[in-house]
Amino acid sequence: MLSFLSRLNIILLGVLAGTAAGLFTGVGGLLVFFMKNVEKKLLDAALGAAAGVMLAATSFSLIVPAIEAGGDGIRGPSIVLVGILAGGIFLDLADKFFPNSNLLSNSIEADESLSRKMRLRKIWLFILAITIHNFPEGLAVGVGFGSDNIKNGLSLAIGIGLQNFPEGLAVALPLIREGYSRWKAFLISLATGLVEPVGSLLGVSIVNISKPLMPFAMAFAAGAMLFVISHEIIPETQSNSKYSKLATHALLVGFVIMMFLDNTLG
Repeated sequence: MLSFLSRLNIILLGVLAGTAAGLFTGVGGLLVFFMKNVEKKLLDAALGAAAGVMLAATSFSLIVPAIEAGGDGIRGPSIVLVGILAGGIFLDLADKFFPNSNLLSNSIEADESLSRKMRLRKIWLFILAITIHNFPEGLAVGVGFGSDNIKNGLSLAIGIGLQNFPEGLAVALPLIREGYSRWKAFLISLATGLVEPVGSLLGVSIVNISKPLMPFAMAFAAGAMLFVISHEIIPETQSNSKYSKLATHALLVGFVIMMFLDNTLG
């Protein structure tokens, strides 16, 4: 399969992979046609596994290749250090516009102390935050392909796609609860992932236009991914002490599976 993909235009391939990863939000949203709610236990396990998958993909498909591409001695690690911090700071600044939008905070049960108008405002703030956070994920996929390593790009697309699955469900469920039709909730969840192809196009284009920027771009994308994992996903999985250990075990399983795939895919 890799030999076939290597014959395709790398920019087209990066955009297609980003699109596929983004569409997984819609796949998660499809579950609203079969259920009105979902157990916290199941979501915590799914998010724990997704965090492990993303950590492995970030480590082996972005950080390690960025260090190798950055140059010998202290140069490679220094570029990656600056890039990771820059990516994290960038997403932190963007996150300040969404102070009440922690991942899945609205997905399990409604706060009945709030009016419907206030609940909807909170839900839409959450949806907007998810959409914005999907952009650097698409950027990471594009940068992965732009490094001329299809294996890295595929690993990132798989990892991000798996992480998008519970996100899509988390977007659709509160909308159903507030009276939206299943089709409308599904389409909204699908739309949150469609910024990822835009990010992929930007990432693969930047790296192709200027190869010297590749190590920094990969590290920047890694920093943004690490911020999402640490600030959004892991705290949510640990918010319920009853299922926190299950989520931790799921994270370990997700990490080792993605590590194995990442290092054997080629």
